[in-house]
Amino acid sequence: MDLAFKDIRQNAGKFLATVFGVGLLLGIVLVMNGIYRGNIEDGIWLIENTQTDLWVVEEDTAGPFNEQSRIPRDTWKSLAAMPEVSQADPFISYQVERIIGGKRRRFTIIGYDVFGKMGGPGRLVAGRTIRQAHYEMVADAKLGMELDEKLHLGRHEYTVVGLTKNAKDATGSPLVYLSLPDAQEILYQKDNRALELSRSRTKSKLQEIGLSEGEREKVLPLVTGGASPDTINAVLVRLSPGAETRQTAERIENWLHLSAFTTEQEKRLVLKGRLRKMTATLGLFRALLIMVSIVIVALMVYILTMQKLRPIAMLKLLGASGGTIVRLILEQSLLLTLGGFGLAYLLASEVVVGFGLFPRNLVLLPGDTVTTFAIVLAGGIVASLAGVWKALRTPPSNALG
Repeated sequence: MDLAFKDIRQNAGKFLATVFGVGLLLGIVLVMNGIYRGNIEDGIWLIENTQTDLWVVEEDTAGPFNEQSRIPRDTWKSLAAMPEVSQADPFISYQVERIIGGKRRRFTIIGYDVFGKMGGPGRLVAGRTIRQAHYEMVADAKLGMELDEKLHLGRHEYTVVGLTKNAKDATGSPLVYLSLPDAQEILYQKDNRALELSRSRTKSKLQEIGLSEGEREKVLPLVTGGASPDTINAVLVRLSPGAETRQTAERIENWLHLSAFTTEQEKRLVLKGRLRKMTATLGLFRALLIMVSIVIVALMVYILTMQKLRPIAMLKLLGASGGTIVRLILEQSLLLTLGGFGLAYLLASEVVVGFGLFPRNLVLLPGDTVTTFAIVLAGGIVASLAGVWKALRTPPSNALG
């Protein structure tokens, strides 16, 4: 007779409730694992999916993602002229917030050379890429927009010609791709109403310093009208076959007084800069949740053992061996841990991730799942050993008390 299963059948409700509680707790641990990995994946997604060898930014900056980088738009021409470079394309990136479908949504605009080969959307799930220099856009499906839908940005309306999936920036915000001139215009130029107000204020100031009407009309276009979109954030550089990446980067830094980073360097900059505190915070919470889970699983196993001290004493009185008692406690501990973890994995992978119930990206890596299971299982075994120690010290006479 397997005493562990017999005891579970007699107390099925209590055992299933315990498994359910442990499963919910471990499910939170797995979700936290997913949040931790998802934060890292979101942070480097754009870098990994931009097919470039070098990111060239303003000198002595960690841009274009950690801090603002501004370089002249024509910088790409100087880079393209280098013998080690096969292609150089301008790139711009910034966040905006607009009302889409009645809801205020935050997203990142990516401006790139639509006639080049780098910086554009890589994985389209519907539609096509941008083919015209103006007024077309590719949006991520997370924004909730459809093909041929129009979005007002700046002074113009832009038509959605393509949709991507899971295209996001370091904060998890969806991406919108525009041609470089359109992205620069939205960033640097004011809308008509703001421009009128700016002109009116400037005209008043010119009048205060004593300029005549004719002089004001001549000077006004020089000091108003919006900023000229003549700067970009970075230049994407693809090297010629056989070119050495680090040597080319050093040559760019020495000759053109810019900073050049490889894809791996750019990822490390983001992980150690913009994402460092968030990653450390999530990692700390993940460790604390695992520790709390182990303690709670240990307490559950110990309580289940303490509730059976009198039946265990009765078994001893009837002649049951110590091995029988040990197997009873160990089997129940393992069943509790396995059942709770199985429920936790089902909730995390099929419910939370499968149905997209979490607003951020969750990444459940097999390695993290196996490691968490091993830690929780070890905690359950250690807890059962404490129960075993208590059970073996229980005298048979307790059954008669």
